[in-house]
Amino acid sequence: MKNLLISFLLFTSIQFAQNNEVKNQEICESKFDFAINENLSEKPINEVIVEIGKSFLGTDYEAFTLENKENEKLIVKLDGLDCYTFLEATLALSRCVKLNQTDFDSFLRQIEILRYRGGKLEGYVSRLHYFSDWIYDNELRNILIDKTKECGGELYSNQVNFMSTHPEFYQQLKDRPEIVAEISLIEKSISTRNYYYIAQENIDQLSECIQSGDLIGITSSIPGLDIAHTGIAIRDNQNILRLLHAPNKGQKVQISKLSLADYIKSNSKQTGIILSRAVSPSE
Repeated sequence: MKNLLISFLLFTSIQFAQNNEVKNQEICESKFDFAINENLSEKPINEVIVEIGKSFLGTDYEAFTLENKENEKLIVKLDGLDCYTFLEATLALSRCVKLNQTDFDSFLRQIEILRYRGGKLEGYVSRLHYFSDWIYDNELRNILIDKTKECGGELYSNQVNFMSTHPEFYQQLKDRPEIVAEISLIEKSISTRNYYYIAQENIDQLSECIQSGDLIGITSSIPGLDIAHTGIAIRDNQNILRLLHAPNKGQKVQISKLSLADYIKSNSKQTGIILSRAVSPSE
């Protein structure tokens, strides 16, 4: 009886994983169909990002989809997104559209390129867990440009250590001090770099430098944490700058009702923004 139960649970788990992959592939292909119908490949990448991002409006927020107790693997879930996976999926799809590589395998490859240091999945530590590190690594590979300093940003004291000092919050760090030690070394490396941010009180006066489709990292006052939230800049018909994002548990992907500047000011732990701009890829 016990062996039968184990076999049943294993079969159910495999069936669930296969159904999820089919669902994700269907969603991915629907985005590519939309892009082809709208001739998005002919548009600048920032416009592609906006249109692909808007196609996710109404998608449920779902946290911790990348976390599991197993060894690191490439996880994709397009029917439930948090702020990072929304931005990541939108950028990956947009890069595929510009490359005219509109198939699921190409999308998965772009996810790996964006999510992992050097574009290669080599275990949990290779994932770009801190968004400031994500910006740094992807800029090295000409995927994006950090525009913060150019747009008037000031030095940002980016001293990160949240993961190594709170391992209990991460399934792969619990009771694994050797991995915590590796994460700590990465944190120390991140903390030696110069980063810039646009403080919340300066966003309005510097907003003309921000384009629709720019990638927004919202800086945090939480000790040891660099970026608390992410999203995509979008201008409405009145040219008001807003945030296209996956806000929080119980909510859906949406465009902020408040302007970007007012949205940042609405949360006392949000101190400003780091601004990145995607580079159109070439084969």
